[in-house]
Amino acid sequence: MEWFRKKTRDLAAGEKKDIPDGVWTKCKGCGEIITVISLKKNYWTCPKCDYHFRITSADYINLILDDGRLEEYDANMTSADPLVFRDTKRYMDRIAEARKKTGVNDAVICGIGKIDGREVSFAVMEFAFIGGSMGSVVGEKVARAIERSLQRKIPLIIISCSGGARMMEGVFSLMQLAKTSALLARLDKMKIPFISILTNPTTAGVMASYASLGDVIIAEPQALLGFAGPRVIAQTIGGELPPGFQSSEFFLEHGFLDSIVHRSKMRKAVITLLDYLAGPK
Repeated sequence: MEWFRKKTRDLAAGEKKDIPDGVWTKCKGCGEIITVISLKKNYWTCPKCDYHFRITSADYINLILDDGRLEEYDANMTSADPLVFRDTKRYMDRIAEARKKTGVNDAVICGIGKIDGREVSFAVMEFAFIGGSMGSVVGEKVARAIERSLQRKIPLIIISCSGGARMMEGVFSLMQLAKTSALLARLDKMKIPFISILTNPTTAGVMASYASLGDVIIAEPQALLGFAGPRVIAQTIGGELPPGFQSSEFFLEHGFLDSIVHRSKMRKAVITLLDYLAGPK
């Protein structure tokens, strides 16, 4: 019984075992404690309840594009401060903090990549950069991604993850809704496919513009979608709202979405759609 007494001494009452940071995490969906390694293997989705954890723009690039390779364009484009905006801190200070935190210059990454050997114009939003908000830089970079699709006659893929327009730029951010929507109308006229992928969350000005204008609109499960928050909507319509009305499942049921796709199957779904919409490579 010596081995038992030794183990008991090792785990004496009140003694704490040091566990390195980043080994375990808690699921926001069901509360399950999960190892980070198992999450990564499961495409950052909970193995118990299938909750989709939010992932970075780099993760989506690795997930969707061949060999995780993107020829990035406009990477050095940076925001100005046309309103000299300040709330609890200066807008430019927020920008500097977001750049340091994320390693990118603004809330969208755009470029040219390949999916199953087919060239596409690709854009993916980075929520960690001021909530994936759309200011002048995001609008301009998305507009240029659409223009590359038009010039090269290649499909357009945009993965949205955003809290909406960037209030620190006022009307300049709202102008991006019209600019991107007008270019997508040209893309539609040219019969060039646009697949819009919605993730958690996709709301406000982004949802009111390019995110909702895809030839095919697909979403991840349980994603928060919509324009305004539930309290604002309830006050506006003066009535009660149905449960889960801003979920991707509700949107699919009421015809706004074409499909809900599990993250592990997203690349295969996009390949199938491109083969159908764009024809032979």
